[in-house]
Amino acid sequence: MEDLHFHNDTGTFIVSHRKALSHHMPDSHFHSTYEIYYLMSGKREFFIKDRTMVIREGDLVIIAPNILHRTTNAEMPKHERFIVNMHEQDMMTAGGYNEILQPLFEKDYLIVPCSLQDRLSVDALVHGVIQEMQERKPGFEMYAQTLVLQLLITCCRLLRHNTMEPLESPSPMHERISEIVQYINSRYMDELSLNLLADTFYVSPYYLSRFFKEATGFTFVEYVNSVRIKEAKKLLERSTLKVNLIAKKVGFGSITHFGRVFKAVTGHAPLYYRKAKEPVQPVER
Repeated sequence: MEDLHFHNDTGTFIVSHRKALSHHMPDSHFHSTYEIYYLMSGKREFFIKDRTMVIREGDLVIIAPNILHRTTNAEMPKHERFIVNMHEQDMMTAGGYNEILQPLFEKDYLIVPCSLQDRLSVDALVHGVIQEMQERKPGFEMYAQTLVLQLLITCCRLLRHNTMEPLESPSPMHERISEIVQYINSRYMDELSLNLLADTFYVSPYYLSRFFKEATGFTFVEYVNSVRIKEAKKLLERSTLKVNLIAKKVGFGSITHFGRVFKAVTGHAPLYYRKAKEPVQPVER
C-alpha cells in the first residue's frame, strides 16, 4: 500500500497514511483541528503537552486543537501509522454528536488502547477511509468523514466501558524533563534560558539540552518558541490585541524577531490568522 496524503482546500480535513522506516512527523506540531493518530504497527514515543509516553501497536491517540505534540525516536523506528486531522465543526454536523463525543471535548488528549477484538472494527474503519481517499468516488470526502466519526464514536464507547490506565513514561529522565516542560508551559511569557532552567532544576545545561531533545523531540529553543507562538496564535484568533502587544505578552522582546519565528513555526505571517481565522494544514517534510 502506497503512502497517502490528502487535504481539502480549507485544511479542515486531512488524511495521512505512511509506512516508515524512520522517524517522521509533519512540521506543524499544533493546529486548529483535532488529530486522530492510530499506530497500526511498531512502537513510538509520543510527546504531548508536557510528557512523553510509550505508544504501542493498536493505540489510538486523540489530540485537541492547539496542543503541542511530536513523536520522538524509538528503539525500533519501523512503524505504520494513520493520521486524520478534522475540524470540530465537522465533528458536530449531526444532532447529538456533541453529547456522544463529549469525552473528546473534555481532555487535551486521550490515549485509547485497543484490544485485538477492538482492532477488528477500528482497522475496518481505517482501511475504509484509506480506500475512499485512494478511489475518490463522488462524495468520497463526506463518506470518509462519516467513517472517521464512527471511529471517534468507537473510541468514546471504549472509554466508557474500559478503565484507561496511565501510560508509562519511558524512564525517570523523561519524568524529570516533564517537570521542566510544565514549568515552561506556565512561564513562557517570562525570560527563559537554558542556563536559567538548569540552575532552577539543579541540572547541568549540557544534561538539560541533551535530554530535553531526547524526551520531547524539540530543542529547548524550539520548544519555548513553539509554546509562545501557539499562545500568540490563539490571541490573534480570539482577541483584537495589536500584534506588537501580543508579541510582548507571549515573551518576545522584538516584533521583528516575533514575526520571523511566527512564520518559521506556522508557515504564515501573524496577520494571516487574524484575517483568515481558519485551520492550516500540516506540511509534510
